[in-house]
Amino acid sequence: SLLYLQEPSNKRVRPLARVTSLANLISPVRNGAVRRFGQTIQSFALRSDSKSPGCAQKSCSRSAAPTPPKRRNSVLWSEMLDVNMKESLSTKEIKRQEAIYEMSRGEQDLIEDLKLARKAYHDPMLKLSIMSEEELTHIFGDLDSYIPLHEDLLASLGEATKPDGTVEQIGPILVKWLPRLHAYKGYCSNQLAAKALLDQKKQDRRVQDFLQRCLESPFSRKLDLWSFLDIPRSRLVKYPLLLKEILRHTPKDHPDIQILEEAISIIQGVLSDINLKKGESECQYYIDKLEYLDEKQKDPRIEGSKALLCHGELKNKNGHKLYVFLFQDILVLTRPVTRNERQAYQVYRQPIPVQELLLEDLQDGDVKMGGSFRGAFGNSDKGR
Repeated sequence: SLLYLQEPSNKRVRPLARVTSLANLISPVRNGAVRRFGQTIQSFALRSDSKSPGCAQKSCSRSAAPTPPKRRNSVLWSEMLDVNMKESLSTKEIKRQEAIYEMSRGEQDLIEDLKLARKAYHDPMLKLSIMSEEELTHIFGDLDSYIPLHEDLLASLGEATKPDGTVEQIGPILVKWLPRLHAYKGYCSNQLAAKALLDQKKQDRRVQDFLQRCLESPFSRKLDLWSFLDIPRSRLVKYPLLLKEILRHTPKDHPDIQILEEAISIIQGVLSDINLKKGESECQYYIDKLEYLDEKQKDPRIEGSKALLCHGELKNKNGHKLYVFLFQDILVLTRPVTRNERQAYQVYRQPIPVQELLLEDLQDGDVKMGGSFRGAFGNSDKGR
């Protein structure tokens, strides 16, 4: 379920046992699995997991940082303490402050990257007419409008930091601030369409050359443009982990305990809502790209779909390919086509309602060979 909250995972593709029944008649593509559609926003790999924040807590009102190095410096909160201060704190409290500090430093990194996306990519491409303003708006969305949102959290954390560098309570700050992340609904929902347009524009030599030069420049830290555009989503999925880490090192009798638990519940709800909206948007994106050769192929269950459970390519033993969409109530087989340099999907044969599918579980890696598209979906009343 798109609404099922889970910890981020590094798996981007996973076997889909309930759909592999189609493999009875069609051998799958080389990766042996149908690509999982729109993994929940929580299940994407976190690019930023290995990055350490690059500066101490600073005023959020300062100007954009100069060109950063390839990698941000890694400095722990405890490394900034003098010996006497370290000895006055318990190991558990030091770890708690480290977790709070990691959240603060992560916000600073995010703000710098959002500013960099505008300064190094958006504005130069607009000024050089490499892309039109409309195209750039579609790809970047309101990315830089989120800067004040994260600056507010950084400022609140700064105000809560005592002269010795410790933060007594962070729970009330988070409970008040986290609901504001609902602002990311539109941005996350548009990511699929934005990525498709960016990939299309990369076919343009000028765009390709510009992005390659950026990639080779020190400021990019070897990250491509899409990595910068995807950083907010990566940050969103990390908040539950950060909060749980703070909670794990918070003493049971600390006033933050219950408030942090409430904060975790809030961020899970926010991510669930964003994910639902994102799933509906991606579902509609593919519905709009379907082309019908016959009016009889149109089924109200397609247009009425709100969830796309999975989609991916299937290939038979002769190398012929179909692209399959499993909506909540109907299976649609298509042939990928290009129309005016844009990807579309021509519906192949009659869509199959889910209740008419015969399903068979296969163990991971199992493949049943034989059959053909024509034989499988030609004259039978049901698909297997």
